[in-house]
Amino acid sequence: MGVKGFVEGGIASIVAGCSTHPLDLIKVRMQLQGENHVPNPAVQTLRPALAFQNTSSAVHIPPPPPPAAARVGPVATGIRIFQTEGVAALFSGVSATVLRQTLYSTTRMGLYDILKQKWTDEETKTMPLSRKIGAGLIAGGIGAAVGNPADVAMVRMQADGRLPVSQRRNYTSVVDAITRMSKQEGVTSLWRGSSLTVNRAMLVTASQLASYDQIKETILENGLMKDGLGTHVAASFSAGFVASVASNPVDVIKTRVMNMKVEPDQKPPYAGALDCAIKTVKAEGPMALYKGFIPTISRQGPFTVVLFVTLEQVRKLVKDF
Repeated sequence: MGVKGFVEGGIASIVAGCSTHPLDLIKVRMQLQGENHVPNPAVQTLRPALAFQNTSSAVHIPPPPPPAAARVGPVATGIRIFQTEGVAALFSGVSATVLRQTLYSTTRMGLYDILKQKWTDEETKTMPLSRKIGAGLIAGGIGAAVGNPADVAMVRMQADGRLPVSQRRNYTSVVDAITRMSKQEGVTSLWRGSSLTVNRAMLVTASQLASYDQIKETILENGLMKDGLGTHVAASFSAGFVASVASNPVDVIKTRVMNMKVEPDQKPPYAGALDCAIKTVKAEGPMALYKGFIPTISRQGPFTVVLFVTLEQVRKLVKDF
């Protein structure tokens, strides 16, 4: 039964991840808006917070902010990517998404299923919400630690198109990304931002899986709907919204830490997650932590719906094995 949970969760996660990849890419691009946006190369080497302040005080820079610093919505971001980079750019890093879902989501879904079976009351066949949340926290944390290298590669491949041509990394695949990062920046770079990844994954898994199970049980217990597609869609979209609200601030910081470019013999733009959060809030305001929320919910909603609807169908197909 334990192995079956991993297989079912893995299949559903890969299908959901690939089908919503363009939305995830748009979310990443929006989360990076306002970072390193100064067009002057000499200023680019400054820390983002200082660079932001410098744009308002430097004499040689015109008063109006650079166009790239303007906040652009998800539709406009998607159109701009399509026009400047082509339709294929919307699937940049999809190989990393497949690897990430294979490592991260397969692990978290499988572990959550195992813990749910062990912690479910044998008499009532129910599991308290607190235990569901606990199972989600444990499963999400372990899954994120396993899948962090693929997560870093995915963020970099998705963000590459927004950089000037001379600064692009031009990874050809997730294998190329991981190999080059290991050689150029050390193996530890594959776990850059891992504390953020783990924290985000714990929040997402606990809120997503626990809320889906709880909402589904509530719908069935109150006779609002029968156990079918309608129930699965309603419960999964609600779970996606809860997960988006809980995880977006951590997701913004995670994206920026993973995407930062560390030059040899130079101080990294961010010393860590807390440093990144402080600089982001100082430079762009507290609402910067919710940058990309619309594409986050636009992606998290469909992703969660596809994930659980596929999972329920896969469970029906393999229930006799």
